[in-house]
Amino acid sequence: MPTRRVFLATPFLAASALAQDRFPSRPIRLVIPVAVAGVTDIVGRILADSMSPLLGRPVVPENIAGAGSTVGAQAFQRAPADGHTIFLGTNNHAVMKTIYPQFPHDPVADFIPVALVARQPFVLVVHPDVPARDVPELLAWLRTKGDAANYGAANPGGSNHMAGELLRQRAGVGFTIVPYRAAAASVQDVVAGRLQLTIDSPTMLLPLIRDGRVRGLAVSTAGRSAVAPELPSLAEAGVAGYDITIWQVLFARAGTPPEVVATLSDAARRALADPAVQQRLAAAGCEGWPDTSPAAAGALVRAEIARWTPIVAAMNLNPG
Repeated sequence: MPTRRVFLATPFLAASALAQDRFPSRPIRLVIPVAVAGVTDIVGRILADSMSPLLGRPVVPENIAGAGSTVGAQAFQRAPADGHTIFLGTNNHAVMKTIYPQFPHDPVADFIPVALVARQPFVLVVHPDVPARDVPELLAWLRTKGDAANYGAANPGGSNHMAGELLRQRAGVGFTIVPYRAAAASVQDVVAGRLQLTIDSPTMLLPLIRDGRVRGLAVSTAGRSAVAPELPSLAEAGVAGYDITIWQVLFARAGTPPEVVATLSDAARRALADPAVQQRLAAAGCEGWPDTSPAAAGALVRAEIARWTPIVAAMNLNPG
């Protein structure tokens, strides 16, 4: 017959098991697959800060950069599918399987969309010594310089690398794309005059434009952007069909319990709806999405993969 001690212990054990099952039961690791200081890193840290109090556990950013986000993506896929490791994907996510066919994971099947986080235009800038005041003048100058002109980009598959490749393809001009481990380093070399041009985030470039350290010529979106309304779009300036928006999507691993995904999605939705968070994102040159839901995030990823796969195939990229 059970003793009184057993009866007293049973509720305690049940409560203990319930506490262990409750999500999250420990800090959450947010893998950011790019280097520190870029716009995706900034967005990830804003998101982590704002989700932490809503989840009742710290969300800890961890930058794991390299090979067009595939290094960070593989580190994410090695973690348990329990929601305690999440991943902030960006445009790289749509092209990494095409650029790196040996990448062992499917960008749709192996990643569960949690939330559509933020978006930004890119900005085309040149060093002040480049004799071009607008996009037509730049394209004319590039046609005379050819591969002697240097464009700074992160490693193959990085968003600003793809922006440069798209410019070469759409404008029919030549320049040498110089790879860097981090986009911030390429921007520093444009400022120093070691590179002539780049296309990168307004977070890094707008302060440099205001200080006269680089010259802004255009934004990357199909139309003008509220982030830099004084700049024309590349399409408006004569590069037909040019349109690239940088985006961030929060993912969980395939196999993560649906109730855990729902908890993460709800925390992200509430965080992104907070006016203070929206203000922080706007200060970083970011815009929100009207619909941040997992369904909207999944639809964006699928559309971007369909859009970029043939473009990347035509570029004949060789990441080495």
